[in-house]
Amino acid sequence: MQRYILRRLLIMVPILLGITVLCYLILSLTPGDPVQMLISPSMSAEDMVIKRRGLGLDQPVHVRYVKWLGELSRGNLGYSFTSGAPVTKRVGERLIPTLKLTGTALLLSYAIGIPVGVIAATRRYSAVDYVATVLTFLGISLPTFFLGLGGIYIFSLRLQWLPVGGTLTLGGDGGFVDGLYHLILPAAVLAVAGAGVVTRYVRSSMLEVLGQDYVRTARAKGLAEFIVTRHHALRNALIPVITIAGLQIPALLAGAVITEQVFEWPGMGRLTIEAINQRDYPVLMAITLVTAVLVAAGNLLADVAYAAADPRIRYE
Repeated sequence: MQRYILRRLLIMVPILLGITVLCYLILSLTPGDPVQMLISPSMSAEDMVIKRRGLGLDQPVHVRYVKWLGELSRGNLGYSFTSGAPVTKRVGERLIPTLKLTGTALLLSYAIGIPVGVIAATRRYSAVDYVATVLTFLGISLPTFFLGLGGIYIFSLRLQWLPVGGTLTLGGDGGFVDGLYHLILPAAVLAVAGAGVVTRYVRSSMLEVLGQDYVRTARAKGLAEFIVTRHHALRNALIPVITIAGLQIPALLAGAVITEQVFEWPGMGRLTIEAINQRDYPVLMAITLVTAVLVAAGNLLADVAYAAADPRIRYE
């Protein structure tokens, strides 16, 4: 197992390097000029040239990329074009809220999707199965921004159960309970689509496993249906579900961009939109790199979890 993990970590290095090359080229080809976002009406053409030279934008793309890569090797992600603050500081401030939001949404999607999928599979073609299928397809199909606005209207404006947005109450104590109170609605909205995907995978996998010979043997031995489902079928049915855990991470991070805008959540999603509008290339490169690392780490954890779910799987 250790050799497998080490090999995967070594493979991640050229993959991340290739991602940074592509993103740097794409950013250099995008319309718009970062200097145009910083100048004032009183600035002359000479001032613009000086500003461009100060930001290093007068150099060729490959030269700028090599310099950026050299700074990255020393742990420096550069400085923001707009604020001049270290990019590491700006991204670090937004990373924790995003991890809190996406991590909670991932846990919610599995906490909802696994039991609903198991119930739908064990009661195939029943009213419960049909209702679960309809709700699942609705959750997958509805856009995140629509669910967010609908959740705000129902639970914040009409029922007044949950706050409209933000992470803490202004003038409040800023404690754990207050933070959890603000986290419920955006995390639930972000988890809806993921829960639908998990439900469909669990139902399909459970139906396949429930038809296996060893499950029929367990029933023939007189074991209770709960024991057959829980101890004999569910564990083997979770293998395909673990696969999508790594695939859901990029989907959650992409959905967080919209969710954080709707709920004014100060995470990397909002920072991404701000950096795009301001043409802040160092911040965008840092966000791309952090996102790629999170996705690669999520897929690695999913592969390692295979062995925990199925002892027959060995990475030797």
